[in-house]
Amino acid sequence: MAASRSALDIIAQPQEFDLGEPTLVVLVGNEPFLCFQMLALLRERLCPDEADRAWAWREFAGDDDLDPRDVFDEAATVPLFAGATRAAIVRTADTFVTRSRATLESLANGPRGRRGLVILEVASLPANTRLAKAVGQHGLAIDVTIPARADLAAWVRRWARSRHGVTLAAATAERLLERLGGNLGQVDQAIARLAAALGPDERKQTIAPEAIDDMVGSPQERTAWGMIDAAAVGDARTAIAQLADLLDAGESPIGIGAQAAAVLRRLSAAARLLGLPPDAGRPAGVEAALQAAGVASWPKAVAQAREALGQLGGRRARQVPIWLLDLDRALKGDASRGLRARLALERLFCKMARTPADRRPAAARPQGSRP
Repeated sequence: MAASRSALDIIAQPQEFDLGEPTLVVLVGNEPFLCFQMLALLRERLCPDEADRAWAWREFAGDDDLDPRDVFDEAATVPLFAGATRAAIVRTADTFVTRSRATLESLANGPRGRRGLVILEVASLPANTRLAKAVGQHGLAIDVTIPARADLAAWVRRWARSRHGVTLAAATAERLLERLGGNLGQVDQAIARLAAALGPDERKQTIAPEAIDDMVGSPQERTAWGMIDAAAVGDARTAIAQLADLLDAGESPIGIGAQAAAVLRRLSAAARLLGLPPDAGRPAGVEAALQAAGVASWPKAVAQAREALGQLGGRRARQVPIWLLDLDRALKGDASRGLRARLALERLFCKMARTPADRRPAAARPQGSRP
């Protein structure tokens, strides 16, 4: 991909974004939330007066039988009196780029003058192409993907303050990302609902993780997390009952299995760390092992994970990856749906159920005991 700026950084601090005078702007990637926010920011900069947007901002669908001349003519039309910059936007423009590459290369290399500009939304822009090099020199490429090394929790906290006027604890941002699978659009909606529900005095306070539990996701998603929490602490009866509700509501067994696996693998990783010899990097205690395995650091999450790890015990916790592999094979094979899928998931929960020796709560065990 051509050298580009990150949309994640731009929309977090839009006041520092300098658009300049490019002839061609390319949004590269497939993150819908970032693409939507970048287009909104570009529209705001190019057409600050909403009255001008009806004629100055026109979007085309690149997947349609689009005549490239319509796009270039739209951008080339010079307004007589208005101050807005005309923009022609091609959504999902990969096919359009293939058909119009030579014209786009010429457009990117030339001065814009009084013309408008073309904005393309593409999945990729290989750096070794002439178009990418032209955009890198004279145009503007914006990366609308989430960088692999991005600190999303820090970004979510910054976004919540700047866009919604609320302050999230670090653990609250982590909880949002965990519950919503890193989907920034859903995270933004959850923060908006939370902000709308808070009073003026509450907005001045730091939002704890517990405040979002009833705000995040659909009722089915909240039931899924409750099912996983119940299964992890060995309450198979509750987990199986909630599983039945989810499957009856039409949820995918494979999706449920993947959601459960994301949580259970952390418990297994913590158990493996605690099984290391003292001189081989074993953590100082259970909580340190849980945090090293990726469990969120807020107290309720740590307490739940500690209880789950305590009731599973080291031997069963280390077997969890094998159980998950068996479940994945079953759900993608002869148990992909119906009663067989339900039975495969129920079997996993039963393997995690409390045994008679587990009845004593984990919190009552000696502080230094290992699972």
